[in-house]
Amino acid sequence: MSHYPPSILKLVKNLSRLPGIGEKTAERLAMHILRAPRREAEQLSSSIVEVQEKIRLCSFCFALSDTDVCNICSDRTRISSILCVVEQPADMVAIEKSGSFTGLYHILEGVLSPMDGIGPDNIRIKELHSRIAQGEIKEVVLATSTNVEGEATAAYIAERLEHYRVKVTRIASGVPIGGDLKYVDQVTLKKAMEARRAI
Repeated sequence: MSHYPPSILKLVKNLSRLPGIGEKTAERLAMHILRAPRREAEQLSSSIVEVQEKIRLCSFCFALSDTDVCNICSDRTRISSILCVVEQPADMVAIEKSGSFTGLYHILEGVLSPMDGIGPDNIRIKELHSRIAQGEIKEVVLATSTNVEGEATAAYIAERLEHYRVKVTRIASGVPIGGDLKYVDQVTLKKAMEARRAI
């Protein structure tokens, strides 16, 4: 790599800091940027600066937003009495892409993980309580991951919401569509069997 000029080496080094981008991919990206029209490179550069300057957290759900209140929270057609609790903004986006939910969201920005020193005060559980205490929420859908931390977080939240007049539900988990049973792990099969329903 030392045969590149310093400016290209600097670009490769900065690109390789991005998650999932190794040195070879960073080198290919740098060569693409170098060959791209100046306008395209300027647009890329300005969009990076713009996202740093404009993006903030929604004051209600903590989603990424260009404004104080995100598009979902300000959408009057959403069902405001149902709240879906997720770990990260990307989880909310995944649910939105599925088209399966028309309520509002609450993003925790993490999960409980005592081994990593993450307790209830380190994620947005207090804010969740504040939203529910207002009395408009009738159902809370816990859509955290089905790993140990996600399950522990869901259980903790469910326990803390027992004294509110709110229905607490958990997203179903189990065998994926098109999944072959012999390849499905035991925990997933157990969850699928526990969540069985009449047909």
